[in-house]
Amino acid sequence: MINPTYENVHNHFKLNGFHLNREDLCRVAYSFIKEGEDFEKPVGDFLLDWFDSKSYIEMQTSGSTGTPKNIRVEKQAMVNSALATGDFFDLKSGDKALQCLPVKYVAGKMMLIRAMILGLDLEFVAPSSHPMMNNEYDYDFVAMVPLQAQNSLKELNKVKKLIVGGAKINKSLENDLLELKTTQVYETYGMTETITHIAAKRVGEKAFTVLPDVTISYDDRNCLVIHAPKINDDVILTNDLVELVNENQFLFLGRIDNVINSGGVKIMPEQVEHKLDGKIDRRFLIAPKEDTDLGEKVVLIIEGEFYDVDKTIFDTLDKYERPKEIIFISKLKETENGKVMRKGNFV
Repeated sequence: MINPTYENVHNHFKLNGFHLNREDLCRVAYSFIKEGEDFEKPVGDFLLDWFDSKSYIEMQTSGSTGTPKNIRVEKQAMVNSALATGDFFDLKSGDKALQCLPVKYVAGKMMLIRAMILGLDLEFVAPSSHPMMNNEYDYDFVAMVPLQAQNSLKELNKVKKLIVGGAKINKSLENDLLELKTTQVYETYGMTETITHIAAKRVGEKAFTVLPDVTISYDDRNCLVIHAPKINDDVILTNDLVELVNENQFLFLGRIDNVINSGGVKIMPEQVEHKLDGKIDRRFLIAPKEDTDLGEKVVLIIEGEFYDVDKTIFDTLDKYERPKEIIFISKLKETENGKVMRKGNFV
């Protein structure tokens, strides 16, 4: 298809085995809304929004790094994002893909758009933490969040290319994914404002590589600046501290608004968490807590019941990175779509 637009549906596109064009999809949308299962209703709503007369769609940001907000995204920009993903991962019309992410959020919307624009054969299942359970198909391309990937390790030999996003891949999962012999696994970097990912890296590698037609730089805070004219007319200023490897690659260091200032020493919680990764068998966070002497002190928050933490796990940490306090809470706070929130977990 030459210069596809949001009004086009690729003639090789399939949904659950059926060739569907624009008119078919509108009929399916009405059916989903009227009599579909709970997970199908948002798909129906999205399809009707996609094929209406407006050139944009309104979406809500996740709220994992701040208050959720509504943003307006041009449909053609979403098409361009789908094309860039197709180029980067070498997707071809007829490739079989699995849609197991909720369409309420941008990642789920983009899987549908990629399928319609690139002509993928899309298998559509209810979003769950075990998306490949009792699934007999082989797939060329699948997108998951880390929990889904963790719970699908035994079935991932049926997947050629897997992208994992929405949250960081921990060390234990990374090691498991590196054991896969036939599956190429990528961790993605992006946000709602960039219409899902604008960069990806093979699991085990350190640097993210940007997608086609994306250029990067950093500002005077050393935060990533994204220029993706086919996706967003504006230059996107992030709060993500990075180290540029070259004009196409960067290392993610952490978010500037997460930096802990402890007695004048600046500590990156993401870097401390990386050093502790694999040493704590529960979910945990490094966070600041108000302190009379230091201004902020470093604390370790662990999800679940109290246990006696072996302090030798801190041996790899610098003096100022070592937690001054360990706090146990029953459950870490999450956004609606399952991302752990850094703020307010022990108030």
